[in-house]
Amino acid sequence: MNRIYRALAVALMAIPLGAQPHPVVDVAGANLPSQKIGPNDLIGVSVYDAPELTRTVRVSADGFIRLPMLKRRIKAEGMMPAEMESAISAELQQEEILVDPVVTVTIAEYTSRPISVMGSVKSPMTFQASGPVNLLDALARAGGLAPDAGLDILVTQTQAGSDGKPASLTQRIPVKGLIDGADPQYNIALHGGEEIRVPEMSKLYVVGNVKKPGAFAIQDGGETTVLQMLALSEGLMPYTAKEAFVYRREAQGPKNEIEIPLRKILDRKAPDVTLTANDILYIPDNRSRRATMSVIEKLVGFAAGTVSGVIIYSTIR
Repeated sequence: MNRIYRALAVALMAIPLGAQPHPVVDVAGANLPSQKIGPNDLIGVSVYDAPELTRTVRVSADGFIRLPMLKRRIKAEGMMPAEMESAISAELQQEEILVDPVVTVTIAEYTSRPISVMGSVKSPMTFQASGPVNLLDALARAGGLAPDAGLDILVTQTQAGSDGKPASLTQRIPVKGLIDGADPQYNIALHGGEEIRVPEMSKLYVVGNVKKPGAFAIQDGGETTVLQMLALSEGLMPYTAKEAFVYRREAQGPKNEIEIPLRKILDRKAPDVTLTANDILYIPDNRSRRATMSVIEKLVGFAAGTVSGVIIYSTIR
């Protein structure tokens, strides 16, 4: 009993004047599924019949916790709650603070297991893996895939490399196999620390003298040609020039202009041209022909409107 009083006195002396004791959490109510403890996690420590030791403790960035009256810090990173209970109990006995302590450790808050979902999803977010999570669970939390989502999902996980240093490993998951095929091998388990990226579907851009200019999604790896893009843009407007142009950026270099024999392709005198992702297909109009036809139309309209006058003039003369 004297030992307990002595421990209580030491604990009270350790609290600065005017300071409030560390808040105590209802451990049973705050408990989360047991997983290995990580840096910055919040754990609840309860020591039976020792309220001065019962408190919540934030794990430090280097993976340790410190409890009052203990001289040494206790390593928490990588330990399960049950292992942490044994470690705290052993330290309390070794430093002769308690004879046979009964320690309970629970997880109040995980912050060491973030999973980020970004890219072409409806609600990009980051959440903590406080329990078993798989890829479909993570996508569902982010609201599912956006309409412009690409054909693959990239999952980056950090693992220990051969030299012991952290190394990033990116896995490509096909959307068709994961969602349409419901293949369980693609619904991988997530443990925290993963980054999930959903790239947008590649696009081609059609501008100029077409009926429906705009950006059009294309499948990665599939072949897309000039005639296909003309069909998607609902065809050409009148007075189109004989040549078209493709603007393409090669790697990190400047954007190149490529001339396309549009009229010959339409007349089947030249092969169709294959386009790549992010190409801009520009269809110019024939301004000189448009101006000429405009003049002819005006002359024809003027003659039609005054034909009776011309006849009268000729008769009088």
